[in-house]
Amino acid sequence: MLKVQIEKNKIFSPLRKKWLINTPEEEVRQGYICKLVNDYGYDLEQIDEELQVNNSLRGQGKSRADIVIWKSKEERLSKKNAFIVVECKSDNVVIHPEDYYQGNNYASWARAKFFITHNNAETKYFQMLEDKLPIDLNEIANIPKAEEVNNEIRLKELVDETKVFTRDEFSKLLYKCHTIIRNNDKLSPEGAFDEISKILFIKIRYERQKGKNIFSLARFNELKNNYEETASRNSKPFYQNLFEKTKDDLEKDELFETNEEIKIRENSFEQIVKELEKYNLSDTGDDVKGIAFEQFLGKTFRGELGQFFTPRTIVDFMVDILDPKENDLICDPCCGSGGFLIKAFDYIRAKIEADILRQKEEIKNKYFDEKYQKLDDKEKQKIDDTVEREFKKLNQELDNKIEKSRLHNLSHNCIYGSDANPRMARTSKMNMIMHGDGHGGVHHNDGLLDVNGIFENRFDIILTNPPFGSRVGKDHKITDNDNKYKGKESYIKEKFGDAGLNAISNLENNIGKNLIETYETGSFSTLTEVLFMERYLRLLKQGGKMAVVLPEGFLNNPNLQKVREYFEGRAKIELIVSIPQDVFIASGATVKPSLVFLQKFTQVDSKKYEKIKEEVNKNIIEKYQIQIDELENELEKLKGDKRKLKKKELDNLEILIETEIKQEIKNKFDYQIPIVEVEKAGITTTGEKCENELLDVVKEYRKYKSK
Repeated sequence: MLKVQIEKNKIFSPLRKKWLINTPEEEVRQGYICKLVNDYGYDLEQIDEELQVNNSLRGQGKSRADIVIWKSKEERLSKKNAFIVVECKSDNVVIHPEDYYQGNNYASWARAKFFITHNNAETKYFQMLEDKLPIDLNEIANIPKAEEVNNEIRLKELVDETKVFTRDEFSKLLYKCHTIIRNNDKLSPEGAFDEISKILFIKIRYERQKGKNIFSLARFNELKNNYEETASRNSKPFYQNLFEKTKDDLEKDELFETNEEIKIRENSFEQIVKELEKYNLSDTGDDVKGIAFEQFLGKTFRGELGQFFTPRTIVDFMVDILDPKENDLICDPCCGSGGFLIKAFDYIRAKIEADILRQKEEIKNKYFDEKYQKLDDKEKQKIDDTVEREFKKLNQELDNKIEKSRLHNLSHNCIYGSDANPRMARTSKMNMIMHGDGHGGVHHNDGLLDVNGIFENRFDIILTNPPFGSRVGKDHKITDNDNKYKGKESYIKEKFGDAGLNAISNLENNIGKNLIETYETGSFSTLTEVLFMERYLRLLKQGGKMAVVLPEGFLNNPNLQKVREYFEGRAKIELIVSIPQDVFIASGATVKPSLVFLQKFTQVDSKKYEKIKEEVNKNIIEKYQIQIDELENELEKLKGDKRKLKKKELDNLEILIETEIKQEIKNKFDYQIPIVEVEKAGITTTGEKCENELLDVVKEYRKYKSK
């Protein structure tokens, strides 16, 4: 087996048969050469590296190919067309073909059949479409092994296995693992899902620590044998020990109870490791494993567990309407499986990637101009190297491991969520990891209480679907166990400043109180959706926006009039969308929902509203002051039934005044509220796709807001 050889700052190249300086790029390249030999069966004599050629394609001077593979040693020696060209990068970025213009350029010139892009994040495979000018790329699932290079049937099968197939395959594989546990260990669907989550966390932890090393069954057995040689008689079984180490690494995330163990037998664990071993979760693209995990979630939770999930068409629409920006702080205090957080994360990441690509285009336009065409190869190479350096610097902005990069800031500082259900909190974290991270801000916690990073007046955007219809018990007290900040004061101070410390203080001061007493709306409603709406407003900064799924009764139930007035005095309604009940039937919900978009008052809005309120109160009280005085004077003189009648008359007058004040405030603090009703929202009662009128609503709303 070919292995990467590193000594001090040198790395050995078996192709060039010499020691090279061990740069990050070189280590990636030599690692992939080992993979080509060990996993794909290619011989070193049919491979070359750092191949250069004079080339006029795309205005390039001297292009380089990191790795070139021919069908055979003889074809390499006779300089026939290459079979595969590989371009390597060390940067942990989402791969775009534009980043690999030199390798792609050489692959085109060499008439290669396949082109590979490979870096520390993922590997992508492309078929070179020679019948298109300029030569185009078609993404495929894999490349042929050495023994398949002349097998035309197998080559056709490979190019038909697109990345969509890979997503489906991974999703089916996860469900297969789920079935293994159900059959072997007789666990419930919920319990089986929990055990798969544990194994996925173990696998991800190992592969993140070991880079490209896959957590395979062979590696498991090797580690197990080493462990058992030194373990005492009373030590935990090896697979339980692996989970203990994973729990230790995830301690800050509060995912597992201290005494939590793997609840399946060792042979079940080994079967699942074997099923998953062909996937390196650090190497598989976020679009593949993220969507696959969501497909698995959808089939498992909706079909068997009866859990409630917001349909993807609704999540997409709500995020599109709010249009979150880079550096926005985003929160879902009832995050469930993490659908809103993942969509927001992907939405902003796509904006960052688009901006990076825009900057790269500007760089290419700057350097590859008419003057470039007239330069000799040496001068062209200098410019190529300059462009490469600038591209590398831009790519670092998409490297989640670089602390000050734009992607690191998004995933570590901007995404927050909590869920009171420990299974849902774990699911959300795993879902976030599968989509490219951002899981660190997700916590197992009561969404109505502050937790690490989630406190008042902090967020730009709230995206959420709160629990409906249930009530918070009047005797539900805040306890010392709810204070998740305990012992973390220095960390909180460093990360969140004085605002974070104030959140700790406020939570400590409320210990022993009934939860509903800490909410203003608790005095006239204990419905969870009412308390959560107040919670969302508290969490938002002035001018912050929220998108929330609410039961339609919240907007028109006479019993909730006081609730609506509370919110009308603190936020503007930006948009109301009534959607068909069918949308949520597939998820198990029976209440007809509406999507409500609000913006918390800005400082200007608050001042304007309070000024109007003060003036209206003054004017209307003055209007009725004589009547009030007369009734109060008469009350002092009367007794018995006559006094009761006069008191009722005064009460009715006060109701009249209050109603008139409210109406006049609405008249003076007036603004348009777009209300839309859609009949089809992209999903049927059975969960199938259908026409999606919400897409048109997004377009129309953006036109409306741009006026």
